[in-house]
Amino acid sequence: MSRITPFTSPLLLGFDAMEKTLERISKASDGYPPYNIERIAADRASGAPERLRITLAVAGFSEEELDVSIEENQLVIRGRQVDQAEREYLYRGIAARQFQRTFVLADGMQVMGASLRTGLLSVDLIRPEPDRMVKKINISVSQ
Repeated sequence: MSRITPFTSPLLLGFDAMEKTLERISKASDGYPPYNIERIAADRASGAPERLRITLAVAGFSEEELDVSIEENQLVIRGRQVDQAEREYLYRGIAARQFQRTFVLADGMQVMGASLRTGLLSVDLIRPEPDRMVKKINISVSQ
């Protein structure tokens, strides 16, 4: 029995990759680390475009333990803490933890930079306005 999805419509050609992306997103349900996504309005005075800022709560992670990269059309943020064997804990309630948080980026999204301040990792993104394009397709007549 075949599965019918909204992307099987004959009017949506080439959207099969989007369907796979949506399936992958729905499976990623780990809530660590918590994050915010905010819209920052364009600053007309400086000419800065509207941007998005993803902020993750990464308390306890240093800059060297964090990795921000773009893999295909995904923003991947990884954190990897290393246990320090020379410490002797009487009680350990804060475990060294690893995480990977993935955000799927729309076509044209660009990462402007990342900063770490007071336990918060912020990643700024912009989406430049695409050029509006109209392309005339010639019709060939065969006899």
